[in-house]
Amino acid sequence: MTERPTYAGVAESLRTATNLLTGVSDTPRLDAELLMAYALGVERQDVLLDPARYVVPELYAHLVARRMAHEPVAYIVGYRDFWTLRIEVGPGVLVPRPDSETLVEACPDLARERGAGWPSRVLDLGTGPGTLLLAVLSEFPRATGLGVDASERALAYARDNAEQLGMADRAAFRSGDWGNGVDGPFDLILCNPPYIGVDEPLMPDVADHEPAGALFAGADGLDDYRRIIPDLPRLLAPGGAAVLEIGASQRTAVTALAEAAGFAAACRRDLGGRDRALILTPN
Repeated sequence: MTERPTYAGVAESLRTATNLLTGVSDTPRLDAELLMAYALGVERQDVLLDPARYVVPELYAHLVARRMAHEPVAYIVGYRDFWTLRIEVGPGVLVPRPDSETLVEACPDLARERGAGWPSRVLDLGTGPGTLLLAVLSEFPRATGLGVDASERALAYARDNAEQLGMADRAAFRSGDWGNGVDGPFDLILCNPPYIGVDEPLMPDVADHEPAGALFAGADGLDDYRRIIPDLPRLLAPGGAAVLEIGASQRTAVTALAEAAGFAAACRRDLGGRDRALILTPN
């Protein structure tokens, strides 16, 4: 059992927690601050602006111990901030990543190219807790959307998120196997499928906690692209576009699948300069 550390004031406690988490997390200071804010019941910026005003609760040591055991911060605090939204998440649900915001960033550019009123209907395949769909609907207040996922647990989170964010009347969710049984057309299709090869190493907080079905896709990580991409022409409206997340080394392979299905493919990079979003438009 992991020993729980002891702390003094907030500033000193944050330094101690940061040091403890350095070997566990790529963002130890951020993790320490998020856990402190959660323990205090305030926002992170409140802690940063005036740490001396707070007394460290006993709960904080327990939260840091959980993180030291590689439990994701998002599962501990129950949410992950994504785009401009707070997305509720928990065990069994894929945690939203900042890299996935690259897909959302592409959508206003696509809309400017297509004119007012686009997109009207949005489809999110593998919606998880509704991350991409709700982020895009927040940018296009007249659009409606459908999120599909094979996980009933993820869909429960997605429906709760839509309700909490005031989008329950515009975002519907259903259980399904990618596009099977879904009737188009949709102006915009979003998809962040599993794309990790089964033998690829992962950090313990991902491998030991997040759902394998949302991470792994066969030996080369391409199994789900092989199923999703050939079905996109049926689902896309004329003038539509599909935006797919890809692994940083998968641009060539996924582009080949897209071209075989009759699409032109353009790529957008994330903030780290890695290939991240493939934009597909019919030839």
